[in-house]
Amino acid sequence: MNPEAQQDVSVSQRIRMMFYMMKPNETSFQILEEVPDYVKQATPFFISLMLLELVISWILKGKPPGRLDDALTSISAGVFSRLPSLFSRSIELTTYIYVWENYRLINLPWDSPWTWYLTFLGVDFGYYWFHRMAHEVNIMWAGHQTHHSSEDYNLSTALRQSVLQIYTSWMFYSPLALFIPPSVYAVHLQFNLLYQFWIHTEVINNLGPLELIINTPSHHRVHHGRNRYCIDKNYAGVLIIWDRIFGTFEAENEKVVYGLTHPINTFEPFQVQVTGKEVPFSSSVSHLLKIYAVVQFALMLAFYEETFADKAALSQATLLLRVCFIILTLTSIGFLLDQRPKAAVLETFRCLVFLMLYRIGHLKPLIPSLSFAFESQRERERERQTQAEGEAGSMHREPDVGFDPGSPGSRPGQRQALNRCATQGSQNV
Repeated sequence: MNPEAQQDVSVSQRIRMMFYMMKPNETSFQILEEVPDYVKQATPFFISLMLLELVISWILKGKPPGRLDDALTSISAGVFSRLPSLFSRSIELTTYIYVWENYRLINLPWDSPWTWYLTFLGVDFGYYWFHRMAHEVNIMWAGHQTHHSSEDYNLSTALRQSVLQIYTSWMFYSPLALFIPPSVYAVHLQFNLLYQFWIHTEVINNLGPLELIINTPSHHRVHHGRNRYCIDKNYAGVLIIWDRIFGTFEAENEKVVYGLTHPINTFEPFQVQVTGKEVPFSSSVSHLLKIYAVVQFALMLAFYEETFADKAALSQATLLLRVCFIILTLTSIGFLLDQRPKAAVLETFRCLVFLMLYRIGHLKPLIPSLSFAFESQRERERERQTQAEGEAGSMHREPDVGFDPGSPGSRPGQRQALNRCATQGSQNV
């Protein structure tokens, strides 16, 4: 997928792609390199829709749709899941291309609407079986449980993705590589993921006849529930018909309690990735500390977006150091929200790491005024060093026997002595 192709995607298309409302003639590409990175372009809409959900929830219910600390943890998991793509192409695409180049049976036309719609059905069918196995096979559940660990249900929960599950999901899509071109598959793989963002909300209720065909917020709320009637139900990505056909459908009929049957009770991102009370676990830190955490998190998100935007121009060493710093920042924020004993030590260490990485040129402040302050300090240090070197050099300079009395480097006392000698000589003559 090509991040540079984003300028060819209109605002209208960026909105419609969030709901899979795209047409074949505007999303068909001959080669994989032409496919835009739709997920990356969706970031502004993720934020906008989360803010809209917050406003609607305040209006309808008089309260936010979830807890701040839980939302930060969900977004942190989303950041984690995307970091490997800074270094290499997704394994879902790599394995697909390998099967396509070595084992394909037929080559369906990339620009045919029939190929487009067939791929839509194929990817969604593959997602249903991957999702179902991710709940029924323990080793796959170890990765997928990350997405279900939130005890809130809002749009930020959609971003709580596992960094591990792509290492098992690829096998459910590989059969499509026997006849579907990779460029077509890459489009639908992204749209299938983006569609599932908006269904993670409680502000949308029943959608009438659409509930019979497509996956909706009501259906997906059941999937995220830990009530007895919710367990292992509604695996659909886009079309709920797969659950109806294979006997895993369940309608929403009572208040859903969200989260895992054995809650993780932490906001630390590593534990969220690799690991019951009815009252949701919440942080008891002060409001001031929460504000600090939000500010640091916002700066990290801006830095994260900048890293993805500039990754083609950054060296592998710089990318690696930036990724490590992002992980350190998310971990430190998790420690602060969890009120770990070493949270203050870790946060101090993180700030020192930032200063060190800045001095060696791998990071830069996102606020221009801070950058100016750092540069001014650096210039003053250079001037002091230059001045010290100049003074040290003048102290060790040898006298020049053949100097010019009128030269700027001659001393005043030397010039006066020479003038007296010249005057006496002229008088004697």
